[in-house]
Order: sequence, then C-alpha cells, then structure tokens
Amino acid sequence: MAATVNTSANFAGAITRTIDRKALQVAQRYLVLYQFADKKTLDHGHGVTWTANRWNRLPLPTAPVSEGVPPAPNALTFSQVTGIALQWAGRIVFTDVAMVTVQQDLLSIASDRLGMQLAETKERNGWNALNAVSQVNYVAAAGSRAALVAGNNLDPTTLTRTYTNLKAIGAPLWNGPSGETINRDTDYNMRQGEMQPGRSGHLIAVTSPFVLQDVKSNPLVVQTYQHTDAGQKHLYTNESGAWGGMVIVESNMLPSWTGVAAVQGANAVGSLTTATYTVQVTGWDNQNFYESRIYQLSNNISVTTGGIVVTTPSTAGFTYAIYVGVGAAAAPTNLGLTTSGPSSGPYSGQAIQLPPSTAVTITGVGLYQIPPAAPATGVTVYPTYVFGKDAFACLKLMNVEWNRLYNADKSDPHNQLRIVGYKYMEGWVILNQLFLARIESTASSTGAFG
Repeated sequence: MAATVNTSANFAGAITRTIDRKALQVAQRYLVLYQFADKKTLDHGHGVTWTANRWNRLPLPTAPVSEGVPPAPNALTFSQVTGIALQWAGRIVFTDVAMVTVQQDLLSIASDRLGMQLAETKERNGWNALNAVSQVNYVAAAGSRAALVAGNNLDPTTLTRTYTNLKAIGAPLWNGPSGETINRDTDYNMRQGEMQPGRSGHLIAVTSPFVLQDVKSNPLVVQTYQHTDAGQKHLYTNESGAWGGMVIVESNMLPSWTGVAAVQGANAVGSLTTATYTVQVTGWDNQNFYESRIYQLSNNISVTTGGIVVTTPSTAGFTYAIYVGVGAAAAPTNLGLTTSGPSSGPYSGQAIQLPPSTAVTITGVGLYQIPPAAPATGVTVYPTYVFGKDAFACLKLMNVEWNRLYNADKSDPHNQLRIVGYKYMEGWVILNQLFLARIESTASSTGAFG
C-alpha cells in the first residue's frame, strides 16, 4: 500500500503569500522642457488669457536727409502674443475596505503616482504646444513629413542648416549676450573662449534617444562630438553633449508620428448634409496620450442618409479619434460627432477616446481640430526641437493644489471613500516663432529588440 504524501497543494488555504513592502521601479521618463521655458504668472482676476506686446524694429533710413528737411516719420508698430491657461487635474479614489485589506499604504502610493502624472502631463502639454512651430526642416530637404522615407535619419547637414538658419535670424543664444542689439567686444570673446567646450553661447537641441544615436554614430560627428561626462559641469537636466554650436539634450517623452494605411468609412444614418466626405483616423497612445498613429486619408465617401460608419483599428494600447473632411479628397479640419465618444467634459459627443475594434457612427461635424500630418505608411517620424532663449513660456495662473479627503461629508456620510487629487492651471505658448525650429527625421532604430 502506497504511503500518503502530503504536498503543498493540500495546504493551499493555509499558505500565506509574501508581498514585498518595497515596490518595484517603473521605467524612467526624462522631463527636460520646463527648464528652458520662460516662467510667466497671470494675475488673478484678469481671466485666463495672457498677452504680451512685441515692438517691431524700425526700418533703417534709405538715404541721408537734405539740409533743413526732416525725414519722413516712421510708423511704430507692434505684434501681440497670447496664451491661455487651462485647468488640469487628476485623482484616485479608494473605498475604506481597500484601505484596511491591502498591506501597502495606498494613500502614499497614490500621492506618489499622481505627482509623477502631474509632472509628465506638464511635459506632454509643453511638447504639444511646441508642435505649433512654423519653422520646420526635413532631413534630405524632403519638403514635407509625408515625403520622408526610411533612412532619412538626422544628419550633420540638417543640424547645421537649422543652426545656421536660427543664427542668421538672430535667435538669442543660451549663455550668450543679452539685449536686442549686440556689439561683441574683444573682452566678451575672450571670456567665451575661456569657458568649457559647449558652454559659450549656444542653441539647445532636444531629441529622442533613437535620433541621438544616429547623430552620434555619424562619421562626421564622431570625432567632434563633445560628450558630457562626470567631470564636466552640467548646465541642463539630461544633457548629452555639444556639437556644432548646440548643446544636445535627450528626452524619451517626445512625440513621434507613424504613418498607417487608411481606414475607410461607409454611408450610414445621421444628420450630415448629403454630400461627399472623407474621414481620417488617428491613434492616441494610452500612456502619454500623444496622437502618434496617423492613418492616411480615406477614399471619398458618398453620404446620402446623413451618417458615416467607421470601425476603429484593432491595435491595442491606443484609443482613436475620427476626423471629418467636407468635400472630395478634403483634408479634415473637424472631429466627427458620435454617441460613442465621451459623455462629459470638453470632448463630450466628439469622436475621440474611442476604443479599438468598435463600429462608430459619425452623425455630424464636431469641434474644429486638425489632425497631425501623416507620414508615409510604415514610416515613423521623430522630431528634434532646436531653440534659443525666450522662444516659449509656461503660463501659470494657479499653483498646484492638492486635496486629500479622508473624512465623512454630505456626499459620503459613512466615510466609505478616500480621495487623493490635485489641480492646477497653466498653459504653454510660443513667444517668438523665429527663435525655434523643428527638425523631422526617421531613425535607424525604433526600439525593437532582437
């Protein structure tokens, strides 16, 4: 007769799991943009819009004056820059049961994660604002995002071209002389020459690790790229080195855009006017909520019953938006209207934040919003931002305010909920389009291992 052997499975209900009190680390994010922004504070009681004037230069005289004859008067002109502060917020809600049954300190963990979310939201919002820059260089002088092809990696020629353009315009240098009219004397040049390499007047270039690797691997750069090492004073968070009059800073929080084949639509029921329409789908990643998958423009859709049905792509890790163009081959300038989108908030009723693999009926034309330009299908495009001082600003109307609600109140009379949250009001604005530029390129590596 076989002996009875008691295995651990017989005592599963009596075994206590060991859960380490120290949590594992999540991936790091390189937050670098805020250090370069001008900081502007909006006075309370004056709305949410910030405005600044720029007094334009006077044209130089064309000829000397005649004796006793005054010159023609100059017109003093100015331009204005405006920015808007918006409110952002985040919160986590727990039940009292969760608080007493989970080993870890949930409130402390929630505060930590919300603080991380807050910082990354500021960074994301800043880069989205800088995407409105009007000066763009494309590698190989491609001329547009759609014309870039695999292998159009960032090269010294494009970097130098961008640096030269900004210097010729007169973009103010970091660590450079201040003022609008610069007369560099001998003493100034000597002082600059005594600084460490890359620490004289320079522009800033912020790029992704993928793009930076291509730059540092270029034979023309290898011999002259000045790496920032432990013995050298760092001026900026996460700077990588200096090259060609630029200090290069690395960030893995930059957006990117991948071109994807078009998603088609079909006639459906709604309230659109009978006409020809187009749709364009974009995918927003679930972590940073960048609009990073840009589907090509659809074929023309003949709408006769007032609506358009579109099935969102199946790619996991993304939510989707659907834009509508009015006319044959029309580039969309508006989101669509649908009941499948958010039911509250500023995007209520809009065709955005749509789940994957979902049939969505567009019943009308919604908010004005233009999708990013699509790269060629299968091509991922990465931006590099090059700028001088005073190029952009972060506007603050309300400091970060934390709320930790742990006690009973009228909405929670039995004290069953614990809430941790924050809110703040700020915005980002480009101060001078001439002081910054964006370079668009591909990259030899896109993060795939193997």
